Amino acid sequence: MNLILRTAAVTGCLIATGCLVFAQGCKRGEGMPNFQRPPSPVGVATAERRDVPEYIEQIGKCVAREMVAIQPQVSGQITKIHFSDGADLKKGDLLFTIDPRPYQAQLDLAQGNHSQNQAVLDLAKTEFARVDKLLATNAMSRQEFDQAKNAVAVAAARVITSLAALETAKLNLEYCSITSPIDGRAGHRLVDIGNVVIANNMMASSPLLVIERLDPVYADFTIPENELSAVQRNMAAAKLKVEVWLPDEAANPRPGELTFINNTVHESTGTVKLRATLSNADHHFWPGRFVRVRLILNIHKDAVLIPAGAPQASANGPFVYVVKADSTAELRLVTPGQRHGDMVVIEKGLKAGERVVTEGQAIAPGAVVNPVGVKP
Repeated sequence: MNLILRTAAVTGCLIATGCLVFAQGCKRGEGMPNFQRPPSPVGVATAERRDVPEYIEQIGKCVAREMVAIQPQVSGQITKIHFSDGADLKKGDLLFTIDPRPYQAQLDLAQGNHSQNQAVLDLAKTEFARVDKLLATNAMSRQEFDQAKNAVAVAAARVITSLAALETAKLNLEYCSITSPIDGRAGHRLVDIGNVVIANNMMASSPLLVIERLDPVYADFTIPENELSAVQRNMAAAKLKVEVWLPDEAANPRPGELTFINNTVHESTGTVKLRATLSNADHHFWPGRFVRVRLILNIHKDAVLIPAGAPQASANGPFVYVVKADSTAELRLVTPGQRHGDMVVIEKGLKAGERVVTEGQAIAPGAVVNPVGVKP
């Protein structure tokens, strides 16, 4: 009996103690703080204002300023080659020698014929002078006078003919030495010593050599016809500049100048061909190679720029998150313009000096953010 009473007493004490603890716990819960999510850390950048160019950017192709296909002007056997494939040539450098002996013989023959005809002319003039004097004394008939005069004219004509033959022979001998007509770079020669070449052979599809002038060099590209008006309008005010670079060297553009606009729009593509000229003394650009061409139309004054990665896409259009003075994020619709490196122009929706979010997650309009890095 005593054991039962003790057990009941202990159980009652435990129940009372539990109730007290529960009551105290409930009382503490009523005063517990309400935990909130901390501000999201975000990277921000300040919109800046500066002058930037307005441009048209297209893919172009390098073209040699001059290209000459060397063809023989006389027929004969190649006896010497005076250059190496790929050599840089100057105007007048000797390239090939065609066997000159047949043409030297023709020159000697022409020289002899010319000398003979000149001697005949001199004799005819002497005879005519004598007849002229005798005619004055009536010791010579008029017929003999006319015959002497005609002999002078015929001899003079033969001298002119032989002189022309002599000049032709000299030219043919000169043509045996083929020289470079321009400054340029030699390609791969298509003949060897001992080959016989034929002058003015329309059946020959290949020239002896192709030489291309690499400095300056052209960059040909096309623009859509709806951009032609802007080009013409800005070109009327000043010469337009271009920047040209290789696809794998975007950081090193070379300056040039727009020098040609084609006189017609291509019927099937609706494009217009343009040509830029740029210096290429180091042969950096190679004919036939593709390049990027940026045609600078004018300068956009006081443009607002932000990092190109800041604008995001939505159903309503591009937008950015602007960090306001109270560190809350505001969703702002913007109108992006042209890109300049890792920056982009904002035409509408943003002012210089405002801060935009460039990095961050779980951002919502009106949410408090923690700018952890400010990029100028």
